[in-house]
Amino acid sequence: MQKQLIKLAFFLALGEAMYIGLVALLMGSAERFFSNTPDNKILAPITFLLLFVLSAAVSGALVLGKPVLMYVEGKKKEALELFGFILFWLFIFFVLMVISLVVFRQ
Repeated sequence: MQKQLIKLAFFLALGEAMYIGLVALLMGSAERFFSNTPDNKILAPITFLLLFVLSAAVSGALVLGKPVLMYVEGKKKEALELFGFILFWLFIFFVLMVISLVVFRQ
């Protein structure tokens, strides 16, 4: 069971990391897509806040969804272990990103 939890946690954390990468890609290239649009003081903040709320929901589902479901089903120990493993993998991905930033800096 422990190996299954570690594997599931890896894929959930990988999904979260990929989603973060997609949002970062969107935010990094937003100026290119929206630079020719008229200056609108209200639509830009609304769009950003909608993306923020959507990201919170997606991230919450990826990181907390399965552990909460397991906890409600009575598998409290496994739920906490899964949550811990997800955080562990997210930390590993973070460390890898920091290392890549240091190694590939220009």
